[in-house]
Amino acid sequence: MAIRSESGQSLEGVRADTSFFGHPRGLATLFFTEMWERFSYYGMRALLILFMTAGVAKGGLGFPVAKAAAIYGLYTAMVYLLSLPGGWVADRITGQRRAVLYGGILIAAGQFCLMAPGVAVFCVGLVVLVLGTGLLKPNVSTIVGQIYAQGDARRDSGFSIFYMGINLGALIAPIPIGWVGERISWRLGFGLAGVGMLAGVIQYVLGGKYLGSAGLLPGSGGDPAEARKQKRRAAFGALGALAVFVVLGALASAGAIEITAQTISNTLGVVLIAVTVGMFSWLLLGKGWSTVERKRSAAILVLFLSAAVFWSAFEQAGSSLNLFAERNTNRDVLGFLFPASWFQFVQPFFIITLAPAFAWLWLKLGRREPSSPAKFAWGLCFAGLGFAILVPASSMAMKGALVSSWWLVFTYLFHSLGELCLSPVGLSAMTKLAPARVAGMMMGLWFVSIGIGDYLGGRVTSFYESVSLPVLFGLVAGVAFVATAALVALSKPTVRLMSGVK
Repeated sequence: MAIRSESGQSLEGVRADTSFFGHPRGLATLFFTEMWERFSYYGMRALLILFMTAGVAKGGLGFPVAKAAAIYGLYTAMVYLLSLPGGWVADRITGQRRAVLYGGILIAAGQFCLMAPGVAVFCVGLVVLVLGTGLLKPNVSTIVGQIYAQGDARRDSGFSIFYMGINLGALIAPIPIGWVGERISWRLGFGLAGVGMLAGVIQYVLGGKYLGSAGLLPGSGGDPAEARKQKRRAAFGALGALAVFVVLGALASAGAIEITAQTISNTLGVVLIAVTVGMFSWLLLGKGWSTVERKRSAAILVLFLSAAVFWSAFEQAGSSLNLFAERNTNRDVLGFLFPASWFQFVQPFFIITLAPAFAWLWLKLGRREPSSPAKFAWGLCFAGLGFAILVPASSMAMKGALVSSWWLVFTYLFHSLGELCLSPVGLSAMTKLAPARVAGMMMGLWFVSIGIGDYLGGRVTSFYESVSLPVLFGLVAGVAFVATAALVALSKPTVRLMSGVK
């Protein structure tokens, strides 16, 4: 008998539905949940480094760029790093559906914390935002995969539509939030981002009836004894983590250690390496995996490393490219000086404009469709081109000129093409390659690759004032091109490791 949701709709019925542009109606619920979460995230992100580097007299925190970049990279990396335990919590304890709900509530609370004055409350707000996003991000994507049956040809197209929701939120957010934040009050801008997340939570609750049983049960499958064991393990883990924080706080208060944004950022780099090595060692060398699962995990490793390089370039939109927009770009249009944060509108505009074409293209190509590694290689190439064209622009800026906005527009065009080649494809690949019993955790692992990219991007931005901009942007482009060449060479072996997954 099919497991049914509270609404009485079976998962089989959800999967057979074609009422949302040929896709299950539940895709619309997840689409708008992700849209409002991204409205909250990208609106806040558009302001974050500008707020931290703005002088205290202008309502900002007055941080130097190096410190602000370290905090920015730390925050954006942790948002995605926490997707790994967020996926584990959903797999083992709550199920994906409740994890998404709790995450949305925490995100709204974190944005409202940023409205309060004081650096301490600002830091608390960032922590709450990190926890909420870690619960929501991997699990909403996992539910998207669950509303399609294995082998459903609509899956990649569905993820491309879902990805439009991400970019619709990112498209809308910078205009109102950027205007309010830069022209009226930074803190009111953060509050507006929180209101958006509340809207997302409300529609998610109301639209849950269209998801059937997708994501309702944790990995225990409803076994009460197994569920109790998993909750006990989670409790011990939480207590252990709390004990570590208490010890560190006590040592810092006693003056035994110095805790700064830079030292935390350095520690995070070690943690990211350790998490990556630990996870893939478990997947490739641990007991209990079949030969096919090990091969597919090796394919995931290739895609993971490629994605990390891509995101290290792409995610500088909110850091180095945001500073370039504010300090080195002519933003005057017919006498109107528009906010620097409005450049964050450009990239999602291209994504929304081009995403339907890419969704159509993958279906149209049929058997000639490029493999996932080949699509990733194109993504890396476009990321490199986006920074390569900024080398001459930054050379002009170094001579004191404000450069045309079109330089950044074309950078974002190339980055958007790369994103469409890589990101929705990566989300879809993870749902197909990951072992079913750790689906949520593996989606969290995908977001760890974004976290590594964010971390590296923040480290690059910390050199914004100490290294020549043409050199800085040229190095980013060069790394992307080298990674492209490496992935092209590894493409066919990686396809073989995917063991029949298309």
